[in-house]
Amino acid sequence: MAVTSTFVGHDHAAIWAALADLADPEIPVISLRELGILRDVRTGADGMPEVVITPTYSGCPAMGQIEDDVRTALVTAGMSARVVTQLAPAWTTDWMDEAAREKLRAYGIAPPQCDSDRRSDGTNVLRFSRQAQPREHVPCPQCGSTRTTETSPFGSTACKAMYRCLDCLEPFDYFKPY
Repeated sequence: MAVTSTFVGHDHAAIWAALADLADPEIPVISLRELGILRDVRTGADGMPEVVITPTYSGCPAMGQIEDDVRTALVTAGMSARVVTQLAPAWTTDWMDEAAREKLRAYGIAPPQCDSDRRSDGTNVLRFSRQAQPREHVPCPQCGSTRTTETSPFGSTACKAMYRCLDCLEPFDYFKPY
């Protein structure tokens, strides 16, 4: 991050570094930054650093734990900052990079099939008009088969759905696209 204003001797880069490996409490193989929940480190109007987090959806029960984990990581690093929850723009699975998607797959969760088009420069073009798209071809994270079926729109957490592979017969979570 190019911004380097300081507060109590800590610049924004140092805060980012202190939070770099902070894992999502529901998916411990992926960091909050990789998931896109950890949005920004900025300077508040009063000069105090602010760590901006955005929930994956408005009712995410893990946000309290995430806020506590951010505060604990900062205190452990000898830093102070305010944690701010920002709802707009709303979080989207398009903020997850390919490395994060691969970590989900390796962990046994089918990564989201996004509703954007990725450009060659790595940016996404979001489509705001969605057509109903069947999700029956979600690849199985165990064997890679696309012969899968949704067994429940609700998975282990509200941001996931339950699927079953028709080839290896394994059940798996699918991280829903938002």
